Amino acid sequence: MDDSTELGEWEFIGRRGGAVSRLVPGEVLYADPQVKVRAQAAAKELLFDFTDDRAVLSMLRSRHDDEEAMFATGARWGVPLAVIGLFGVIYWAGVVRYWESSAARSGYLAIASILILLLAFFFVRGAVKIWGDRSRQNLRARAHEYRELTHAARRAGADLPSHYPHYGPYPFAANFHRQTALAESDEEGER
Repeated sequence: MDDSTELGEWEFIGRRGGAVSRLVPGEVLYADPQVKVRAQAAAKELLFDFTDDRAVLSMLRSRHDDEEAMFATGARWGVPLAVIGLFGVIYWAGVVRYWESSAARSGYLAIASILILLLAFFFVRGAVKIWGDRSRQNLRARAHEYRELTHAARRAGADLPSHYPHYGPYPFAANFHRQTALAESDEEGER
C-alpha cells in the first residue's frame, strides 16, 4: 500500500480521500462478552480473526485500496463516457439534426453510437472486473462484518468514534466465497 508509510502504526484511511482514522483495539471492541461471541462466530463464518488487531488493520487498509481501485476504474471510463455522450447529444440537438443530408446524419449517429457503446463496454468491463472479483468481495464482506461488530460494540457501551470504521455495506458486492478464501489461505501457507 502506498499510503502505509505516511500512516501511523495503527492508522488507516476510512473512505476514499477521507480523514485518517485510528484503529480501535480489539480489547475495547470485544469488552462485552456478547460482542466477543459474535466476533468469534463471524471469524468461523468468514475465515478471518476479527480479534487480531494487526489482521484487522491490514484488512481496513486493503479495503481502502479496494475503494480507490473502484473509484479509479469508474473515473477512467465513466468520465469520458459522460463527457462524450453529453457532447454527442448536445451536438446532435444543436447541429446534426438540421443537416440536410440524411446520409451525413446517419453517419454521425453511427460513429457516435459506436464510440459511446465502446466506452460503455469498457466501463462495464472494468466495473465487472472490480465488483466481480471474488477475493475483493471477500474483503468487502469482512469489512462489512467488522463494521457490524463495531455497531454492536457501540450499542453495548463501547466508546467509539462516530462513523467508525466508515465503510459502507456494499450488499451486492460483498458476498463471501469460502472456496476462494480457502484457496488464498492455502497459498499464504505455502509461502
